[in-house]
Amino acid sequence: MPADRPLTKDEMAVVVARDIAPGSFVNLGIGQPTLIADHLPADSGVVLHTENGMLNMGRAAIGDEIDGDLTNAGKVPVTELPGAAYFHHADSFAMMRGGHLDVCVLGAFQVAVNGDLANWHTGAPDAIPAVGGAMDLAIGAKQVFVMMTLFTKKGEAKLVEACTYPLTGVNCVNRVYTELATFDITPDGVVVRETFGTTVEELSERLGLELKSA
Repeated sequence: MPADRPLTKDEMAVVVARDIAPGSFVNLGIGQPTLIADHLPADSGVVLHTENGMLNMGRAAIGDEIDGDLTNAGKVPVTELPGAAYFHHADSFAMMRGGHLDVCVLGAFQVAVNGDLANWHTGAPDAIPAVGGAMDLAIGAKQVFVMMTLFTKKGEAKLVEACTYPLTGVNCVNRVYTELATFDITPDGVVVRETFGTTVEELSERLGLELKSA
């Protein structure tokens, strides 16, 4: 990955895909996390789960591969891998809530330094809440990764001391992937694993947080 500039969304997806252990059962949240499916090695053995009822989802479908009845939870047409299975929405949520997923990757409005997650509602009066299965994934997956931009379009930090938006889950996030850095959320504080086009010191100043180097 480039060290002299921020990552693109696809490059962020590559970084996340690299960190998913072979053979893991994984759910990819709506939005940026869906890009990860396009960057998993063919021999990874990673089984992708979708909350709308599919196991062993493949990459995004293109051209003649597109089937309007075969989509991920974000309504994006996808491919299927050998052995793909389909099931009721309720069964899918039972998998999520029952601790059967090794990893979920979610988008977020805010992540707090203690691992609190806010990703379903900004609290604005005119905002449309979109809880989906995020709450179930946040408490049900063995590891919760977040993939997001580090700052809003207005320049406000999304990695914060404490969330100001309604919470999706409490103390549930393990790792945060952004275009400027990857962070581990640990009991001893936020640890910067890798930076892209910036330094730990610059990030600490911009975020107003105490950060530790890996």
